[in-house]
Amino acid sequence: MMEPLTMQTIALVDDDRNILTSVSIALEAEGYKVETYTDGASALDGLLARPPQLAIFDIKMPRMDGMELLRRLRQKSDIPVIFLTSKDEEIDELFGLKMGADDFITKPFSQRLLVERVKAILRRSANREAAAAANAAGNPKSAADIQARSLERGQLAMDQERHTCTWKNEQVTLTVTEFLILHSLAQRPGVVKSRDSLMDAAYDEQVYVDDRTIDSHIKRLRKKFKMVDNDFDMIETLYGVGYRFRESA
Repeated sequence: MMEPLTMQTIALVDDDRNILTSVSIALEAEGYKVETYTDGASALDGLLARPPQLAIFDIKMPRMDGMELLRRLRQKSDIPVIFLTSKDEEIDELFGLKMGADDFITKPFSQRLLVERVKAILRRSANREAAAAANAAGNPKSAADIQARSLERGQLAMDQERHTCTWKNEQVTLTVTEFLILHSLAQRPGVVKSRDSLMDAAYDEQVYVDDRTIDSHIKRLRKKFKMVDNDFDMIETLYGVGYRFRESA
């Protein structure tokens, strides 16, 4: 009899039991094993003793908040982490990304959206581990493979495998969704991408998001690049049509 495939484990940390229950049901329906914690202090012990493949943290929690939990976790582990955050916590988001969070999802959120973000991050993590294993085995990727996973457009450089982005050699920390949207735009400079096209690039399956969601991602992208270069103006808006990445002069 064949052994069943090992289930991937997701750790969920939130003091709201309604969220623990609803998110657990959604993730278990996709075949994941879910371990839940109601505060950061108990979660840290569990995460280090039984490392999951991915963790989801609420930011506002008693005893130890999500930011402190991530700070302590990163001292010993690089487990991918998604933050659940309330609206208008942009400072927390930027701080969390610099500390090593992989993505942010703003409450309230759809269960389907969360599941798709989880899948995207787990795939990226698996690809990174596979590449590291290949290199360790003396079978590094060819130059053509590496180039196919990299993108350079003028001062912009993006590496899909490492999920890194730089502008004028300065690091710009992006969420998974922001990275995918920017990559879609930069692949074909000068070509206008509609909001629907950018939605398709950012989500693996059809997940309903309205036009304002894409606009919000574009606004955040611009803000993050302007923090590195105040003159950044490479993402153009064509009102009523969509967005495009400017062709380099």
